[in-house]
Amino acid sequence: MAKVMIIGAGGVGGVVAHKCAQLPEVFTDIVLASRTESKCKAIASQLSRPITTAQVNADNVPELVALLNREKPRLVINVALPYQDLTIMDACLEAGVHYLDTANYEPLDTAKFEYKWQWAYQEKFAAAGLMALLGSGFDPGATNMFTAYIAKHYFDEIHYLDIIDVNGGNHGYPFATNFNPEINIREVTAECRHWENGEFVTTPAMSLKQSFTCPEAVGTYDIYRMYHEELESLSKHFPDLKKAQFWMSFSDNHLKHLEVLGNVGMTRIDAVEYQGQQIVPIQFLKALLPDPSTLGPRTKGKTCIGCVVRGLKDGKEKTVYLYNICDHQDCYKEVQSQAISYTTGVPAMIGAKMMLENIWMKPGVWNMEQLDPDAFMADMNRYGLPWTVIEEPELKLL
Repeated sequence: MAKVMIIGAGGVGGVVAHKCAQLPEVFTDIVLASRTESKCKAIASQLSRPITTAQVNADNVPELVALLNREKPRLVINVALPYQDLTIMDACLEAGVHYLDTANYEPLDTAKFEYKWQWAYQEKFAAAGLMALLGSGFDPGATNMFTAYIAKHYFDEIHYLDIIDVNGGNHGYPFATNFNPEINIREVTAECRHWENGEFVTTPAMSLKQSFTCPEAVGTYDIYRMYHEELESLSKHFPDLKKAQFWMSFSDNHLKHLEVLGNVGMTRIDAVEYQGQQIVPIQFLKALLPDPSTLGPRTKGKTCIGCVVRGLKDGKEKTVYLYNICDHQDCYKEVQSQAISYTTGVPAMIGAKMMLENIWMKPGVWNMEQLDPDAFMADMNRYGLPWTVIEEPELKLL
């Protein structure tokens, strides 16, 4: 049906390339572009059919526009760094190409996760007759779809939302992150915000924890409340929400490493002078840590990510839990990736498929939950992320 361009050749970019290549009837031609073309070529060598690779600096709008004009894709799937969202959006506007990403924009010099910069593009994309789909990963992305699906099929009003992200995998390293270390550490160490009674409430990072037992024998884990970007859009688009929280699992070992790294300044995002050069400590730390795209062969265990929603149906209170479980080794066997990249990359492919098939295609800038969830949810079952619904689960959450 269309040519697509994937920008970004990390772990998620590799999954997106694999999954798009599996659907030639939808993605007729694929271009994989990155600052380092050798990474694109390495991914291309794994695929079942030929794709085009290219070198591009995603911080450079004219360079991006030149590549888009040369290749003429219908859609860009942006799985580069969140700092580059706006330059890629600008290039798509100039070249007349639809846009999709998996994470919201954040400034390079401030760990601030907000949609305001991208929401400001609404009129530009609408006027150009182009669509921009924001946050088509897992969280955000699938979790937004889970919420929308539950709200559509199980409730008249949803009042309480808990998004719970558990990674029960073990990669065997003393310390590593499952996606880009710089983005991951910035996210985890940021102040916590949750939605309550019509406003965001700020608390210290990781200051509230509870124990959570996952279904299907995945295990019991400590989960910590933290801020995640989908809370901003979900609280806006579901105005009946009284409280919305995001929880993620961390081991004591992982948190101790983070604490020590923070205490010695290695998680700083501002530049410091070292031997006459300006370096950013967290970027140097990223160079020292294992590359997340290499974790696939050694990561074992499962992820369990889902949404617990409480609200009203026919005047009565009820609770619904919708979740996906994903096995790290199953992901590696299919696309040579661990489950964190897989659970982000598959929804990116599905979101692109929804757009190219004109199921979701409409001009403007949209968050996932603003679109009908049914076809997306059906494709999650079809393409590797099956989900389960439990009504009235035996859960007690803070």
